[in-house]
Amino acid sequence: MEERKKDHISLALQAQLPTSHNDSRFYYEPMLAAHPVGMSSPTQLLGKELAIPFWVSSMTGGTSAARTINQNLARVCGEFGMGMGLGSCRILLDSPKHYNDFDVRDLLGSHLPFYANIGICQLEDLLDGNEVDRLTEIVKRLRTDGLIVHVNPLQEWFQAEGDRIKRPPIETITQLLEVVDYPIIVKEVGQGMGYQSLSALLKLPIAAVELAAFGGTNFSKMEMLRANTPEAEAFSGLAAVGHSAIEMVEMVNDIVLNEPIRCNQLIISGGVENFLDGYYLLSKSSLPAVVGMASAFLKYAQDYELLKRFVVAQVKGFRMAQSFLRVKE
Repeated sequence: MEERKKDHISLALQAQLPTSHNDSRFYYEPMLAAHPVGMSSPTQLLGKELAIPFWVSSMTGGTSAARTINQNLARVCGEFGMGMGLGSCRILLDSPKHYNDFDVRDLLGSHLPFYANIGICQLEDLLDGNEVDRLTEIVKRLRTDGLIVHVNPLQEWFQAEGDRIKRPPIETITQLLEVVDYPIIVKEVGQGMGYQSLSALLKLPIAAVELAAFGGTNFSKMEMLRANTPEAEAFSGLAAVGHSAIEMVEMVNDIVLNEPIRCNQLIISGGVENFLDGYYLLSKSSLPAVVGMASAFLKYAQDYELLKRFVVAQVKGFRMAQSFLRVKE
């Protein structure tokens, strides 16, 4: 105890925080709970139970590092009871030799939600060619619960080798729903989406909408940096448009109040840096939701022990937030 008190004296000045650093989203209520016991905070998503309301958002596929990353992410999901979305499985349409990079169901376990992923442009082509059975084969072979469709018009526009979307994505997704019998999640890739797009999606019988809001990894800016051309620079203003996670949550809440919907689950992602962001956004959502993170997990995904330590810290922090913080209205 004496050593601890000496530490307090020597660190007192360093530990001072100005009032400008106060996180004003919360009321801190130290009188109303004890320290949380255990790591579990069960929630339902996509017909399965998660031990904690965290989702590993789609990140990578088709690279030499994908296997290690996917295996470590699936393993940590299995250990802590989280759901997982794979990165783009497009490469599996070209060659089956990469299946082992994505085949991680056994590490995750059958009791947790696990989804494959394809882009809207590839989905358009498969529907036009009456080849959706190729997607269904991927879903079956990887033993996923369903499919994520990522909608990325700005990313494709910036990408030097990008594809072009030929019709409104809502029409393509509606067509997909008519020909498959497994759950579909729809997401953006880092710009989020506005009121009308959210309204149109929530009226479809899809399993969930993932927000993928502005504020996280911006794939439009990434492709602009990759291209490094005068054309990309001219279009750069488009990379700065979009909607934050809290803005999208509030739009969804408004839609739920005023319009009939058929989809009633959210994955809140995009700009979620830590458990405090997640706790705040989940508390604000009127729809059942989990919080998704991508780059935060990816930072540690090639070293399992570091990844595990990161997840433990996030889960413990989330449980403390549940106990002692109340979100301001």
